[in-house]
Amino acid sequence: MATGEIKSASQRVSYDHAKSLTNQALLFSGHPRMQEIQSIIQSTADTDTTVLIRGESGVGKDLIARAVHAASTSRKGPFVKVNCAAIPQGLLESELFGHEKGAFTSAYRRKPGQLEYANRGTIYLDEIAELPLLLQAKLLHVLQDFQFSRIGGNETVKLDARVIAATNRNLEEAMKRCEFREDLYYRLNVVEIRVPPLRERRDDIQTLASWFLDKFNAQYGRRKQLQPATMARLQEYQWPGNIRELENVIRRVVVLAEGEHAIETLVPRDRAGSIEAANAVVSESLREIARRGAREAERKALAEVLDRVHWNRAEASRILKVSYKTLLHKICESGLQPPLRR
Repeated sequence: MATGEIKSASQRVSYDHAKSLTNQALLFSGHPRMQEIQSIIQSTADTDTTVLIRGESGVGKDLIARAVHAASTSRKGPFVKVNCAAIPQGLLESELFGHEKGAFTSAYRRKPGQLEYANRGTIYLDEIAELPLLLQAKLLHVLQDFQFSRIGGNETVKLDARVIAATNRNLEEAMKRCEFREDLYYRLNVVEIRVPPLRERRDDIQTLASWFLDKFNAQYGRRKQLQPATMARLQEYQWPGNIRELENVIRRVVVLAEGEHAIETLVPRDRAGSIEAANAVVSESLREIARRGAREAERKALAEVLDRVHWNRAEASRILKVSYKTLLHKICESGLQPPLRR
């Protein structure tokens, strides 16, 4: 690498580090619950304990994870993020654990996994609840033994990284539905950090909005300001998308000529109360609603087949074209019981 490129890379790392420190200082400067989170991070800084971060989408779980890494003894190592919901299930195992040449059709060479790339640093497993059950079992063994093998290989690879996981889902409910392993839950949940939604820390809204305003004014060469009435409107809103939604709203204010008027549609004065009520009712994401609908349809079909064959599980697995083991898992997941046990 040329001298100029080295200098550029060094400047980029310094800028990213400074940006991360600024974001963290902003995140922990206000609400007492956020200061409690900072205290947890500091008290576990010299340990390698696994951390589970929980909170709604957009509350800043990524920033919390980076703050844990920045405070840890592995802060000089890499911070590797894996979004378990964004990677297709067929590729997720290879992405995490890597593979050897010839392990499958398109494996033309050895490929280290993200767990290996995180060596001497931090592996951040975002949306951990979206990890398929088979991979949950494999991850459990990794967290127990701190070693694994690449797909198609016999060589043992040591895991030398701190593990941080995050989710916006209710893991306790997922365990009841047999969607998340209980043993993995307890293995991950050594130190739990619950990040409160923005609507529960309204004192932070003005600080965050002002910071985003300065940021985007500098980025786009504007001089926009927020009127007191607009700031009051921001503090009335429930922010279902949390900090991420607030950031996008302020960006819109700065970029658009009439951006501040767009906030008028955010919380109409005569509907502030009804919006709060609506948010209380519609608490599920579209993904959760779709997942629940699919579960209900699957449960109904499973119950009908089992009743038809008088709970002959082998016959039911043949009709439904699933393995006997999968059928048993689906029965457990659906909470179905034979007639004599009802």
